[in-house]
Amino acid sequence: MEFIDKALDDYCVAHTQKEPDTLKQLSKETWQKILIPRMLSGHFQGRLLSLISKILAPKSILEIGTYTGYSTLCLAEGLAKDGKIHTIDINEELVDIQQKYFQKSEYREQIISHIGVARDIIPAIKSNFDLIFIDADKSNYSLYLDLVLPKLNPKAVVLSDNVLWSGKVIDKKADDDDTIALRAYNKKLKEHPDFETILLPIRDGLSISRFKD
Repeated sequence: MEFIDKALDDYCVAHTQKEPDTLKQLSKETWQKILIPRMLSGHFQGRLLSLISKILAPKSILEIGTYTGYSTLCLAEGLAKDGKIHTIDINEELVDIQQKYFQKSEYREQIISHIGVARDIIPAIKSNFDLIFIDADKSNYSLYLDLVLPKLNPKAVVLSDNVLWSGKVIDKKADDDDTIALRAYNKKLKEHPDFETILLPIRDGLSISRFKD
């Protein structure tokens, strides 16, 4: 689903900060070689992730869903000098492309990659977080929120991607598991006493939730 006219969307992208060359190369290789390349955050959303991270200057970030590492590198741009980003993905086949571009970047010493099942890995990470980016299997978003809740520092921010799910969240005929799960997740975030949340119609929907002081 296109939320705004393509010409207007193109105008927004054209008037957004350019993506770094390394990210441009990663985007191109992802589209050339990787299955379902539309899962990539891409230039526009990537610059938003970078800007949010830079505003927060987090010492610790958790990303759930690495894919090819584009969003990882965007989020890493805002890390404090001694900060770390933990990123989790279940797909071992993506490790080579992830590491290729992580090693090219200036943030290579700050990125900690985890391969496996997020529900098992999250509790085992011995760190609290200032920024969380949830962009993995949609049916488990609520579970991931529950798992990260004890690990959030005061004023931490949780970003949740794809929360409009191509508009299916408002389609009364859509009853697949992911759509049902995302509807419940969006409601959970809105009503959660520990968060204040805004849902933005950016790309496929991005929620920004601020944890209590």
